[in-house]
Amino acid sequence: MPDRTPNPARDAAAKPVRRCPICNRPAANEVRPFCSPRCRDVDLNRWLSGSYVIPATEGDEDDVE
Repeated sequence: MPDRTPNPARDAAAKPVRRCPICNRPAANEVRPFCSPRCRDVDLNRWLSGSYVIPATEGDEDDVE
């Protein structure tokens, strides 16, 4: 019968390490998916300043006739 007791070392080895989308360091659980509050704030600033934009061309809207 396989051992079903929790083993953090084994569980950590089975899961891939999540990387911070800003600096690519390992993510911290407290500010996941980021590695630090600084990277979280950098991402928020990019959203608020409009850096994350999906480009659109004129005519993409559905014209209702």
